[in-house]
Amino acid sequence: MHIEPGMLAQAKILFASVSASGVLAAHAIGLFRQPALILRTVLAAVFFSLFMQSFHLPVGPSELHFVGAMPIYLTLGFVPTLLGFGLGLLVQGLLFEPADLLHLGVNTLSLAVPLMVLHHTVGKRIRTLSIANILRLDAIYYTGVTVMVGLWLSVGEVATPLTAWGTFAASYLAIVAIEPVLTFITVKLLQRYADRPAMRVCFALAGRA
Repeated sequence: MHIEPGMLAQAKILFASVSASGVLAAHAIGLFRQPALILRTVLAAVFFSLFMQSFHLPVGPSELHFVGAMPIYLTLGFVPTLLGFGLGLLVQGLLFEPADLLHLGVNTLSLAVPLMVLHHTVGKRIRTLSIANILRLDAIYYTGVTVMVGLWLSVGEVATPLTAWGTFAASYLAIVAIEPVLTFITVKLLQRYADRPAMRVCFALAGRA
């Protein structure tokens, strides 16, 4: 889901950076009201970074990543996941891929906007944890991610064939097929210990606020 340096004009990068900063700042306000969210945000950033570094493969005009969006979202909650994406991308840029810092705002929006749409529509309404429901969440989320990447490519300075974007989008079918099983196992395992104080602080197994 990365947009490589040189693809976008400076004005569009600036717009994305300002927009991403606004989105993250607006949601970060909640951290002061619920200190537990700070720990969950850090955990989300750590897990996200580990997932991203565990598997990434150049595909077409972008990269296929194991994002781990649903395991993080369903165990840590919406706000920590959203903020964790931004923090995780920043840490990865500082430690592993300094060139990605140029498009930090762009890549953050590519992950954050689909998550916001998902959470405020389908995410809030799902009450029963099942592989079918997780598959539905994954399909909606990663469709959003690939659409966001397509949007950036469509306004880019370098022409990108539609077939190249299609190859990239199709590659995420593998993630949609694998991630629901991992998510289901992870959530069920954590729920066994949900009554422990440390688990209640670290994870949001009862809700996704």
